[in-house]
Amino acid sequence: MKEFELKPGMMLGVASSATQIDGGNFPHTWSSWYQGGNVKGGADPAIACDHWNRWREDVMLMHQMGIQTYRFSIEWARVEPEEGNFDEAAISRIKEEVMLLIAVGIKPLATLHHFTNPTWFEEKGGWEKEENISFFIRYAQKIVSAMGHLVKEYITINEPNTYAMNGYYTGMWPPGQKKIKAAVNIISVMAQAHIKTYRLIHDIRRSMGFADTEVSVALGMRVYEPKSELSPMDRVSCNLHQKLFQEQIAAALVTGVFNPPLHNSGKIRKRLYCDFHAVNYFSRSVVSGRTEETRARSNKSDLGTEILPSGIVKCCRFMQDLAPLPIYITANGVCDNTDAFRSKFIFDHLQALCTSDLDVSRYYYWSFTDSFEWNQGTSAKFGLVQTNFANMERTIKESGKFYEEIIRNKKVTEEMYDEYVASQQYHG
Repeated sequence: MKEFELKPGMMLGVASSATQIDGGNFPHTWSSWYQGGNVKGGADPAIACDHWNRWREDVMLMHQMGIQTYRFSIEWARVEPEEGNFDEAAISRIKEEVMLLIAVGIKPLATLHHFTNPTWFEEKGGWEKEENISFFIRYAQKIVSAMGHLVKEYITINEPNTYAMNGYYTGMWPPGQKKIKAAVNIISVMAQAHIKTYRLIHDIRRSMGFADTEVSVALGMRVYEPKSELSPMDRVSCNLHQKLFQEQIAAALVTGVFNPPLHNSGKIRKRLYCDFHAVNYFSRSVVSGRTEETRARSNKSDLGTEILPSGIVKCCRFMQDLAPLPIYITANGVCDNTDAFRSKFIFDHLQALCTSDLDVSRYYYWSFTDSFEWNQGTSAKFGLVQTNFANMERTIKESGKFYEEIIRNKKVTEEMYDEYVASQQYHG
């Protein structure tokens, strides 16, 4: 089928994170990780896309493309570089950007934590210590109070499961540990932090007279399968990954139900702690032991990860079964360094969502521009907009033009399909 319509009222946006686009030399975990030689090609997050200085240009480019909503994050280390010392000028500059977004008709969705901790917070034990939640609460209170009427929608934490797994289980990200006990503890602590921050944001905005607050936490979701159905070890390992790093943390974050081995030392009560489901979906993983791999015979991105559009529906259905809330796809994108199949990726995932019976009201493509992609540096291109990292010039890609047409028409027509999608193929 070459045609489909967006769901009624569905908004299309783009997403990014501060560490990946802003630039700026601040003491945080990813600057330390870079300095330790752990980023491909030596790409420096202090440069990234230089969005901090080019924000007006970027916002107006979004406006030109018809982007309806923008999910951005705030760099904690920028606004609180030293413990208890907030940079008021930085906060004012963020507010300026939000005001421009609103002025050109783009709805802001703010993320408070996106993988990066200030060095001072990390030195106190970071998310390994429950007592450190108070520091995050103080930071959240500062930001939400400052944003006031400008921002009514928040993501408290981006992918606490990915943060714990990559940093404390596989050791791929800072601090590079491989301790499952630490990973489980961190998931428990971050879940409690989300719930306390959820309450805080509602309380702050309620005290300001606002009744339109919407808060959630972005869960990194994927389809899990054992590498071999005939291997008991693979099946057990797959079940562990799926339960611990997806299903159990989803239950804790959304409903306050902490099943073992997660711990509820904060005595969180069972109830809803999200106003919408925030789903980040990219791929399927096959599991063997501690490792997640890609199925040999599958469609793949330039990073070798599997492209499985049907999986986005499966993951959303799990969340909607957990609690009947509206669904925001808060990140869905693909590494495609030559823009050879990104339009097909967008078409396939949007079609899967829009032809389902799911209550999907937002879709944020990841990402707006090519950016600093964590360990991959600037070598992995996810953007609808090309970034020339030599001079920071921005150029809308063909996939960006396709996305612009979908927004304008609120559908994909056969003519659009033939122009942007028909000739594209994934890697085999």
